[in-house]
Amino acid sequence: MAAKNILHMLTPHKHVSPFDVNMALDAGYDSVTPYEGVTMEEVADLVQDVIFSRPPERGVNSAVFFGGDDAVLALDMIEAAKNALVPPFGCNVMADPAGSFTTAAAMVACVERTLKKETGKALSDVTIAVFGATGVVGYCSAVIAALEGAHVKIVGYSGIERVQQRADEMKERFGVEVEAVDGSSDDKNTAIVRDVDVIFAAAKAGVQVLSLKQLQGAEKLLVAADVNAVPPLGLEGVDVMADGEPIEGTKAFGIGALAVGPIKSATEQGLLKRMIEADEPQFLDFRDAFQLARTLVS
Repeated sequence: MAAKNILHMLTPHKHVSPFDVNMALDAGYDSVTPYEGVTMEEVADLVQDVIFSRPPERGVNSAVFFGGDDAVLALDMIEAAKNALVPPFGCNVMADPAGSFTTAAAMVACVERTLKKETGKALSDVTIAVFGATGVVGYCSAVIAALEGAHVKIVGYSGIERVQQRADEMKERFGVEVEAVDGSSDDKNTAIVRDVDVIFAAAKAGVQVLSLKQLQGAEKLLVAADVNAVPPLGLEGVDVMADGEPIEGTKAFGIGALAVGPIKSATEQGLLKRMIEADEPQFLDFRDAFQLARTLVS
C-alpha cells in the first residue's frame, strides 16, 4: 500500500490558516492536521513524534508546516525542527507565516521581471526602499533583495530604532547589509523615494504609504510594488490589478496586489507539491520560495 502524504500544520496562534489548509489539500496531501498554540519548546517533541511513527523510508511522506505571523519565529522553528531530526529518521519542513514567505517571494520576482523587461536592469543594479519592513512580508522581501545584491533601505514609520534592530538582525542571520532609514513623516518619505529606483510597499492593509504626488516626485523611480489590496491602497496610483503598468505622471511601472497574488498562490502550492514529490527531506523557506517564484513569472 502506498504511504499516505501527511502534513502536520503548526502555529503559535489560536487557529491555523484556512488558506494554507486549502492550499495543502489542493496540492495533494491526503491529510492535514492542525496543532495550535505551539511554542518553540514544543517543536522538537512534536517533530520527533512525526518521524518516529514511520520507518525511515517513509520520512518524505511526512511534512511539518509552520504558520503564524512572525518571520523570525518561523525560521527559528525550522531550525528547531531540523535539530530534532534523528537520522535516518526525517521529514519535510516548510514555513510560510501569514503567507509572507511566498508573498514576499512573488513580489520580488514580479519586480525583477518588470525591471528586466522595461529597463534591462537586475536587482543588483538598483536601490530599493522597503516600507513595512518590520512586518513579515517587508522583512522577507528586504532580505531576498539584499541577497540578490540590491542596495536595500528599510523604512521605519515610527523612527529608526525598530528598523535598525531589524537591519542588525538581518546582518547577523543572513549576512546582508541593509540601511535603516527614518520614515516617520511625509517629508522624510518624500526624500527617501527621491533617491531610490524601486519601492516595495508592504505596510499594514488599508494604510496609504505614499501618495501619487510623492511617486511623481521620485525622478529615479523605475518600479513600485504594493501588496495591499484593501482600500486605501498602499501606493496611490498603483491599481491592484497593475502588472507592470505605467504610473501616471512618472516613468515608473506599477505592480499591484492582485498581480502578485496568483504568483504567491502558485509558489506556495508548488513548494507543498515539492515536498510530496521529494525523494529526500526538504527544508523550505522564503529563499526557496523566491527561486520558484522567479521561474513562475518568466
